[in-house]
Amino acid sequence: MKDLFKGCLTVPNLLTVIRIILIPFFAVLYLKGETVPALILLAVSGLTDLFDGKIARRFNQVSALGKILDPVADKLTQITVAIILLIKFLGAESQLIRAFGYVFIVFLAKEGFMVLGGLAMLIVGLRPGAAEIWGKVATVVFYVTMTVIFAFGPEVGALRQYWTMPDVMTGILVVIAAIMCLAALASYVPGIHSQVSGFFREKREQKAAQEAAAEK
Repeated sequence: MKDLFKGCLTVPNLLTVIRIILIPFFAVLYLKGETVPALILLAVSGLTDLFDGKIARRFNQVSALGKILDPVADKLTQITVAIILLIKFLGAESQLIRAFGYVFIVFLAKEGFMVLGGLAMLIVGLRPGAAEIWGKVATVVFYVTMTVIFAFGPEVGALRQYWTMPDVMTGILVVIAAIMCLAALASYVPGIHSQVSGFFREKREQKAAQEAAAEK
């Protein structure tokens, strides 16, 4: 824990904390019908995600806490957005939009798997790896596509009075984000497999050493 908080007082970590704080405000505003302020908060959240990593690398402010907080903020944001759009899409008048609503279950399943997998690794003493390049790309794609949908999506967009995306285009954006989400999940598999294999190999070696010591 001491090492975790070492050098944690940085601008990138502050931006990440702000991103976490924005989540409930975004959700409450949108569900209360304050869609434009909610859209602005979502855009701000995406910008903090963009800049915290750049600042951390540019000014050498990478920290152990930041490596944990950043993906946590991403997951909380994505889960919140996916739940809201799942509810909105399934309640839409358009049959096509309702059909695309089920795609958000992919996001929730992926994030649930990542959260449970990460907890299991922490319990046995392993530290989940940082986001791979596909994970970072998927996060950017998610923020961009979901912001566009929250702005101009049919029946959900805050600015749809100015222009409303066709149902098919909205569905395509959702599917693209889902594909990137699955690609990101797949990118974690080699690293997780390597860590877990190493963990069990170490346990076997320890057991063999204990048995050998006992025989002596």
